[in-house]
Amino acid sequence: MAGEKKCPELVLVPPRRGEYTKYCKLINEIYAGYTSKVEAFSIDESWLDVTGSLHLFGSGREIADMLRRRVREELQLTISVGVSFNKAFAKLGSDYKKPDATTVITRENFRTLLFPLPVTDMLYVGRKTADILQKVGVHTIGALASLKRAEVSKLLGKSGELVWEYANGLDESPVREIGQSDPVKSIGNSITFRRNLAGESDIRAGVLMLADSVGARLRKSGLYCQTVQVQIKDPDFRVISRQKTLPRPIHLTKDLAETGLEIIFKAWDPEKPIRLISLTAAGLTESEEGGQITFFDAPPVRSKKQENLESAIDRIRGRFGKDAVSYASVLKTDIVSKRQNDIPLLSENKSVFSGEDD
Repeated sequence: MAGEKKCPELVLVPPRRGEYTKYCKLINEIYAGYTSKVEAFSIDESWLDVTGSLHLFGSGREIADMLRRRVREELQLTISVGVSFNKAFAKLGSDYKKPDATTVITRENFRTLLFPLPVTDMLYVGRKTADILQKVGVHTIGALASLKRAEVSKLLGKSGELVWEYANGLDESPVREIGQSDPVKSIGNSITFRRNLAGESDIRAGVLMLADSVGARLRKSGLYCQTVQVQIKDPDFRVISRQKTLPRPIHLTKDLAETGLEIIFKAWDPEKPIRLISLTAAGLTESEEGGQITFFDAPPVRSKKQENLESAIDRIRGRFGKDAVSYASVLKTDIVSKRQNDIPLLSENKSVFSGEDD
């Protein structure tokens, strides 16, 4: 690593994602004592709608300060909190001052506080979006807000209207209740391999890993997919995407792997190197019945034996861990490191908080 070369005495500490997740959950449990509307935005950020709690705990600022104090005293951690009338501005408030700070953004002061900030501070304005905006002289949130909605839409498409609304304080998206989530539209996984895949056996092993992960998640969610999507990236970062819509929904690893391989071998020379493959199950349904099946394209009746086998694998892994059972071709291959193989793929006036661990 470049850091080790420049600083030989550098001490590298391995990440402890499990511990991080544990403390984020504990923080959210504290939040839940003040409102049932706690929506996770990332592993260490959440939005809270405390409108219905103001008569119990005080103003938005008072509740924010109370949360900071409790997290600091009970967990020995600090958080920064943004208090505002919508989610986008609450997020900006949580980033405004660190560590261990409360920033209140109101309808009266948001132009003074936020308009001078770089446009990249705005939610969902990434590097590519910022490049487009900066080419037309938009470098700050205020400059973005001053444009007409139609102008931003022409530059950025539908997403442009969204960030324009955010910049102007017009975000009206609600904070979801604890445990509430958007319906799942697809389930996928991708792997950047530790070395280039070379040949059919490598590809089969890689696709089986992906299908194993995606299939297990489909079955755990009680879902089936009608469409399988595959993306391939070569060492020169050239990408192709292909998909196949099936006559009947599937959720077995075996079916997903066979469909994925069929897609790849029709579109790709197996002797050409592959750096990354993604496999996505789309067109999700809760029923295995679906599609229009004719005499000529009807798939073979799904093997009850295969269904029982994969259900048994799911139960064993649920009890003894992911590595309790695996496929021989996966165990033999060196296309991923063990650590890679462990990673599963994959608002009226309201007081809204965005809390972020410092």
